[in-house]
Amino acid sequence: MCDTLVALPRSTARGATLFAKNSDRERNEAQVLEIHGRRGRDPSGQLKLTYISIPDVEATHACLISRPFWMWGAEMGANEHGVVIGNEALHARTPAQRRRALTGMDLLRLGLERAATAAQAVEVIVDLLERYGQGGDCGHLGRFYYNNGFIIADGAEAYVLETAGRWWAVQKVAGVRALSNAYSIGTDADRVSPAFAEHARAQGWMGADGRFDVAANLIDEVRDRASFGRGRCARGQGLLEQGGDQLTPAAMMAILRDHGGAEGWSPAETVGRTICMHAAEGPRRSQSVASMVSEIGPNRTVHWMTGSSGPCTSLFKPIVLGLPMPDHGPAPTDQFDEASLWWGHERLHRAMLKDFHAGHALIAAERDGLEQAFAARVDAAKDHAALSAAITLCWREAEAAEARWRGALPAFPGGVNRTGYERSWARLNQVAGIPRT
Repeated sequence: MCDTLVALPRSTARGATLFAKNSDRERNEAQVLEIHGRRGRDPSGQLKLTYISIPDVEATHACLISRPFWMWGAEMGANEHGVVIGNEALHARTPAQRRRALTGMDLLRLGLERAATAAQAVEVIVDLLERYGQGGDCGHLGRFYYNNGFIIADGAEAYVLETAGRWWAVQKVAGVRALSNAYSIGTDADRVSPAFAEHARAQGWMGADGRFDVAANLIDEVRDRASFGRGRCARGQGLLEQGGDQLTPAAMMAILRDHGGAEGWSPAETVGRTICMHAAEGPRRSQSVASMVSEIGPNRTVHWMTGSSGPCTSLFKPIVLGLPMPDHGPAPTDQFDEASLWWGHERLHRAMLKDFHAGHALIAAERDGLEQAFAARVDAAKDHAALSAAITLCWREAEAAEARWRGALPAFPGGVNRTGYERSWARLNQVAGIPRT
């Protein structure tokens, strides 16, 4: 379960494209935050992806990606040309293919590596989709099969691409757009794949004008009720529209931290799914495990990454492609390693879940103030050397703040609470090898 957002320049305070995503996956499924430079064709001529190999290309673009530790593909990322992509699991009435093929995350990374504009990325993805198909288990501890949707953007334009098997539909974004885990393109697709159009015609979906409602004819209503995909999409769209033409990176971060506006909300007591996703017992096994906000401006592009779970408990830190990414420890796996950024943050995140309101009250004001200071520092840096130093300082201050917060958490009740919520977390903590405190 994920949520992706985009706002084009006319809807933003500084005339830049803004992009944001929460990547929601299983709670021990750490994400690797990494930069890959340009590279040439592999000597074998083949490129090994998560499950299959495909022909490699002569050259790729440099990319920043956030990927599940066990996958080749990425949940979200950007390239050196300011192309940004986030994907969403989509559930159609016809079950997703189980046979291994390209995953949605593979398609996302391939789009970043091979395209210099958003429009080119759309073409890369649909071409590969039609040639190789999508399929395979995309779950970590639990099996998970799905189709994929994408928001694909650059500094000038953005697209929503929704797929089912090898079929696809594309809609160009006008203004702002949200996408969650539900088909959202209606009768206003700008293009659909020829095979999809042929199927729609054969099924009697197509009207006299040659159009048909993509979402209405594809969406699995049962799965949507479980994921609350349309509800989260509507919530994200509404929050974007409330920003008028003054959206900022901070506003996008706030949307990614949204818990639905319910008074007294807490992850232990909620039964629904929110944009800032928190895992629990039962079917709600996923949570926001990494988050990203990008500002793609005419003069500078800055990516704000948490590299950690729970955007409400995390700090967004700056990265600029072409400059070194500050050291943040070893690449994480699904086993606890406090030296890694992702698992180091889990000490804080999972402690806060024991009494979310007290923990959130402890950190929220300083978190927001630090991010405001980080943005001002980055804006003030006028050359590469100053910008690199500013980025490094932001990361070090974020690291120090999280260490302070861990040490200052209130004394939470000890012992193992016998609620299903507590038992579900205790079991996953044990699986990851987290020492008891």
